[in-house]
Order: sequence, then structure tokens, then C-alpha cells
Amino acid sequence: MTALFECSYGDERYFGFAPPTDRAGLRLYPGSGDELAAPILESGGDIDALTAGREPVDVPAGDRDKVRTRVPLFPDHVGDALVSGFMKTHNVKVDAATPDQPNWFFKGLGEVLKLPGEPLSVPGEAVAVCEEAEVVLVYVGDAEDGRPRYVGYTFGNDVTDIGRFKRHNGHLSYAKLCDSAISPALHLGPPPSLVTGETVIERGGALVWKGPFTTGTSALHYDLDTMMATLFAHESLHWPGRVHYVYMGADRSSFHGGHAMADGDRVTLDFRSHGIQLTNPLVRMPEPRPAA
Repeated sequence: MTALFECSYGDERYFGFAPPTDRAGLRLYPGSGDELAAPILESGGDIDALTAGREPVDVPAGDRDKVRTRVPLFPDHVGDALVSGFMKTHNVKVDAATPDQPNWFFKGLGEVLKLPGEPLSVPGEAVAVCEEAEVVLVYVGDAEDGRPRYVGYTFGNDVTDIGRFKRHNGHLSYAKLCDSAISPALHLGPPPSLVTGETVIERGGALVWKGPFTTGTSALHYDLDTMMATLFAHESLHWPGRVHYVYMGADRSSFHGGHAMADGDRVTLDFRSHGIQLTNPLVRMPEPRPAA
């Protein structure tokens, strides 16, 4: 399956194939973001079609530190990226109160997406924070009617103030207003059936919690096509060129394992089945000042 990444090199934007490593040189092709979505959809992810007519640039291994990966398909204007997701989609979370369609939530615009290594901020007044290892579906609004079209998938960490939600289940929207990690690798194919991996949380360089996770379409209680069709039937989400990053829901987290995350915790999600690893520090923001 083709995996595409985007990056900045010098003053230009490029894309390449397969997740880059620090030890290898890169072959890059000009173009990314707004300009790249349509060719991906038209080509069906075919590498020859995507690179046709683009003059490649070879980056030697010694210049890898000059290459900066980017959020996949991130638009030129941050407001054209909408980050959202679904809650309690997995079989392990099903109970008598499970609705016919899972709850959908809004996390923010594009600025809430953070790449590996970048800090994940949470509100200073958060009650209890947890990580959530998830598949992230990427859609782009059709150039003519704005209806979101599926492009591919990546992986992410949907950081959540689960304590606030547990205290009041009507506060899901507040609980989700935290940053999210996202992998720079965009996989150009259908969402994966099975994803397995491990969460590792460190504090001050020492391991404080670790545990396995399972996700993918086979872990869902719901039919994914029905979930997405129901969501995108709403015309308020139709806009040409708008990029949707939709977090698909998670297995159990460190919260369910009894761990209480703290400021500075280093969270690693190792999606071992797909060779993707996300490591980010957690940062609590200062408490807001009281209104005058």
C-alpha cells in the first residue's frame, strides 16, 4: 500500500513516499497540501500518475535535518482543516446505552494537530487526561459540490479530558478540546481492518505505565461506511477543498488502567502492526484568569 508524506525543504514544499527516516536520503517531488489532494483522488494513489511531470529532488542523508515533515494534506489556510471524531465506537465499550449512531465531536481547526515530538497541550483545569490511539480518516471537500471525499488514513493520539466527561457526560465537547497527535504518513488505501500496538508513558525518564491497544474497522461496533455517510450527509460540512481529519475512536486507554497523566508525561503510541510511532510530551496550559 502506498504511504505518502509531505515536507518542507528549503523554501519549497514537497512530497515523497514511505515514512522518512533520519538515516536515509530522500527523493522528493514538488507539490503538497491544497495542490495535492485532487491528483491523489484522480490517480487512486498510483505513484507513477502522482509523480508524472514533476521533477524530482534528491536529498542526501546528510541534509535530512533540513527536511521538515508536515501534517498530511494540511491546507494553506488553517481554518480549512476541521478536526473531529467519534466516541465509544469500539466493541469493548459497548453497553446497554450504546446509541444507533456514535456521538460525534469537534476538536478544533487545523492548529490542534501536532506532529511527533511536538507538545500536546491540555487545559490547565483538566480533570483527568488520557491518550487514545486511533486511526484517523482524511477527507477532502470535492472541488465542485464540497462533499467530503475519502483520500486515505493515518494514525493519531486523540488526547481527551476523560475525567471531565466522566464527571458530566454532557461535557464531551469540552473534554475533547485538547491537542491531537498525528502521523505525517498518509496511507492511500481503505482503512485498516486490524491495528495493534502498545502505549508507553514515561515520567522523568522512567516508565510509569504501558499497555496494549487494538483498533481498526474489525474492532468497531458500527459499520464505518454508515458512520461516515451519516456524518457527511450534513451539508454544513460540505465545502470545496476543506480537509477533514476524523478520529475513528479508541480502545481502552491508560485511564482505564488506573494511570493518572501529569504535566510533562512523555506518551508514545507504537502502532507496531503498521510501523508507525508517535511520541509527544503532554503540557498543561496555565489556568485561565478569572473574568473581570
